[in-house]
Amino acid sequence: MNATPGSVRLGIRANLAQFSLLVAVNALVGGMIGQERTVLPLLAEQVFHFTAYTSALTFILAFGAVKAVTNFVAGALCDRLGRKPVLVAGWLIGVPAPLLIIWAPSWGWVILANVLLGVNQGLAWSATVIMKIDLAGPQRRGLAMGFNEAAGYGAVALTALATGAIAQQAGLRPEPFFLGVAYAAIGLGLSTVFVRETRRHVEHESSVGEARAPAAFSTREVFRLTSYREPALSAVSQAGLANNLNDGLAWGLFPILFAAHGLDVERIGVLAALYPGVWGLGQLATGALSDRWGRKPFIAGGMFVQAAALALVATVTSFGGWALAAVLLGVGTAMVYPTLLAAIGDIAHPSWRASSVGVYRLWRDSGFAIGALTAGIVADLVGLNAAIWTVAALTASSGLIVVARMYETHQPTRTRGAAQTESGVIDPATWECPDRRGTAGRSGATPTRRWAWSAATRRRPATSGRQPGLMVSRPSRRRRWGPTA
Repeated sequence: MNATPGSVRLGIRANLAQFSLLVAVNALVGGMIGQERTVLPLLAEQVFHFTAYTSALTFILAFGAVKAVTNFVAGALCDRLGRKPVLVAGWLIGVPAPLLIIWAPSWGWVILANVLLGVNQGLAWSATVIMKIDLAGPQRRGLAMGFNEAAGYGAVALTALATGAIAQQAGLRPEPFFLGVAYAAIGLGLSTVFVRETRRHVEHESSVGEARAPAAFSTREVFRLTSYREPALSAVSQAGLANNLNDGLAWGLFPILFAAHGLDVERIGVLAALYPGVWGLGQLATGALSDRWGRKPFIAGGMFVQAAALALVATVTSFGGWALAAVLLGVGTAMVYPTLLAAIGDIAHPSWRASSVGVYRLWRDSGFAIGALTAGIVADLVGLNAAIWTVAALTASSGLIVVARMYETHQPTRTRGAAQTESGVIDPATWECPDRRGTAGRSGATPTRRWAWSAATRRRPATSGRQPGLMVSRPSRRRRWGPTA
């Protein structure tokens, strides 16, 4: 039975059953990655006998490149076909991945498995992210993304820990990958039978409080805005790329580094699980806190914490030191990950939000491929520690870009004082966003400027209020942000 417009409500509590189901589904999506975090780098070195770091990291290069492109496609498909078909397709493609690794007679099979896994992650994770944003509404996007990413990366941690323990007792394969087979079967069943489409929530959010919706943007226009034209969106995109660049390093080279210093598989599994475990649990707090305190402090601060953690990994040589570094890396990533997605939701209108999320995730997950390639080349030429220092420097540079380029996309709830409609959508008549220039007015107070899209005139006139989900930006005489007539 289709829901009537009046029965569609926004908010986590109003959609608790579906929201909780999607959290569980995303945990299974994360588990598919977790099956590789401890075992696969060791499999490359000990079973397939790769000696060059670049060759050993080809599975991450394949995974990252495919997942990045799939993210972009997934966002557009979610806008055009709906969220649920994309989610189910992702699970169907992911089913063979663990089986290919189990049966692989050559490294080419492992590469193929990671191509399929990249498509699985790009479609399924993108769909669950977009569906939770749809359900949560604008007030609790940070909290929603905290739950989403906590479930996914909590499952990464638990699965990495479990596969390390299994591999210590039973060997590097096939037993550790049986978990992946189970995850794929359960995820496909839940997504097919129980998950419901959320496009009606998008239509409802677009209609609440708006006299008219903005003109539609083409995929090309959304790509340009998210990639480089809109300051906050582009700052978010490059920060996501840097974050996954260092995650690719941690995935591919950390187990090899730890093994080179004499750690056994089980202790390597503990370290491999500690980082995503702190990352996953921390997002429950950081996502919600970004709803209260704003997005930019968490994003910039998180990048600097990650850089410090990587520097510590390169400096110490003991299990305890690496454990501390893993905790710090998890804290920094937890500050960044849900906040980046929430910032996209703050800026993008519901009518093109899924496409913008897809573009962001294209850049973010290209960091896997860039990280694997960069770290592998530097490690082969100079050494493992030099590769880690290089990625630490790039991560710190990304934080500086956020400080310089990004404006705050979500005015803290402590000071906003906005009224709400019954659906939980902020009233456009009272939602004000601070001028990102941060210059004080003559009275000494920070001025507030409200700018909205104007499809009719293709300029940004001042309005009496900000429509929910529309792009907020300071006026510019040289830039025209509206869609081409």
